[in-house]
Amino acid sequence: MNKPLPSCEALLDDAVRRIASDTPRLDAELLLSHVSGLNRSSFRAFPERELDAAQVTEFEGLVAQRVQGMPIAYLLGHQEFWSLPLKVSSNTLIPRPDTECLVEQALELPLPDNARVLDLGTGTGAIALALASEKPTWLVTACDLQEGAITLAKANAWELELAVNVFQSSWFTGLPTDSFDLIVSNPPYIASGDHHLGEGDVRFEPASALVAGADGLDDIRQIVAEAPAWLNSDGWLLLEHGFDQAKAVRAVFSEHGFTSVETRKDYGDNDRMTLGQWAQQGAADAER
Repeated sequence: MNKPLPSCEALLDDAVRRIASDTPRLDAELLLSHVSGLNRSSFRAFPERELDAAQVTEFEGLVAQRVQGMPIAYLLGHQEFWSLPLKVSSNTLIPRPDTECLVEQALELPLPDNARVLDLGTGTGAIALALASEKPTWLVTACDLQEGAITLAKANAWELELAVNVFQSSWFTGLPTDSFDLIVSNPPYIASGDHHLGEGDVRFEPASALVAGADGLDDIRQIVAEAPAWLNSDGWLLLEHGFDQAKAVRAVFSEHGFTSVETRKDYGDNDRMTLGQWAQQGAADAER
């Protein structure tokens, strides 16, 4: 005699008991919705509903991975950013809500209607696609070193029908010759010995997208040093960084001749982004 299948409510209750996250009920409902194709409200309206045996097996497998800490976005294969549904994979960082602050700052800059914009280390394409969705007349370019990220960013651009040119490049080295009014990036900025690397979602994310040397600033130093050669006069560089790195990042910007250097805060009131303007004439005068 076949064992009766558990109801949706029984499956959810068991998952909630096992998942040790800040939002176990939400995690369980998202996984069950992903497996069943049902929306979350249906589980509340019809808690006695049953799934078929294959769906139960798939759900229990996903829950087991979530119990081990696998990020919910990787299990679902997608994450929303700037109201855009983005495919994600373990080849890239999971787009964070605080990075939307970087998009907001970029949109506030005094850029021309036909601005040329570069997103360095694009990952899923989140920043580039968000900017393209808001500014269809901008010419947006995105690059990443990892082939998996390039494939993902191109797929997201195609599905969202947003015009973003995506290239494989280690920062600036693989780009076609061009110049930009804005260069924006959420680069790696975690120090190699930081204890956070062993916690939460970052345990499962690619280290190459997280770690940048002993103090976390190696990639930021390289980007700031090389960006002037790729910026139009009066162009802007805008970077995300760690909450405790603002003073050091501002110093790097100033050291390389940027003006109007400022740090802006994220949604948690942390110093999270620094920007500066490149004035070629001013830099030349300073050298003389």
